[in-house]
Amino acid sequence: MGDRRMDGAEWRHRIPDEELLRAIADTAADTARVERMRNEIEEGFDLLRGTEKAVSVFGSARAKPDHPHYRLARSIGAGLAAAGFTVITGGGPGVMEAANRGAIETGGTSIGLGIELPHEQGLNAYVDLALDFRYFFARKLMFVRYASAFVVLPGGFGTLDEFFEALTLVQTGKIHDFPVILAGSDYWSGLVEWLRDRPRAFGYIAPDDLDLVTVSDDADEIVELVQAGWQRQRAEESDGTA
Repeated sequence: MGDRRMDGAEWRHRIPDEELLRAIADTAADTARVERMRNEIEEGFDLLRGTEKAVSVFGSARAKPDHPHYRLARSIGAGLAAAGFTVITGGGPGVMEAANRGAIETGGTSIGLGIELPHEQGLNAYVDLALDFRYFFARKLMFVRYASAFVVLPGGFGTLDEFFEALTLVQTGKIHDFPVILAGSDYWSGLVEWLRDRPRAFGYIAPDDLDLVTVSDDADEIVELVQAGWQRQRAEESDGTA
């Protein structure tokens, strides 16, 4: 496939992340982009300020309400809300909607952090607080900064991206006592087996690195794991070791 040059009008219609990742010699444009990034992060901080007990839930936008993964996400969202956790998702349909829905139906707080994409379906109807981001990295910062744990349901590349980023942050000590839970063993067992048989077997991850992730099919167990992690985080903060 050949290299097709774009005119000025086409460049202006690129999505922000795409523009950012292109090395265009335009200092004025870079200055404006840096300001937009700063403003976007500030908007996220303003919206989420005071959110201290929350969990980020990830998963596919394609799961339908009658799918077992949707039902599991809805149960997890409800259980988290009942335990006093705010539920944060990407705000889209599918698994994200299910987790937001479970939280709302249980009287909890539900947050949706959307992303502006050409074919994105928009925020779901079960969100209390919402913000659409232009830059993926700014959005990902909010998922980590305001969460006490990640619950990762079945999904595609975006879900895998969030999962591996969380594992990397825990493994490198950037975040502590941060549960990373894979919900749905029917979906995740093959990946965990591959991590054991390839990266760990080749010595590319430490033997105990797989202990950083838990696989569960039980919404109640998942909530208990999240709660235990949150309590450890609070204990560390009290001791001044976090």
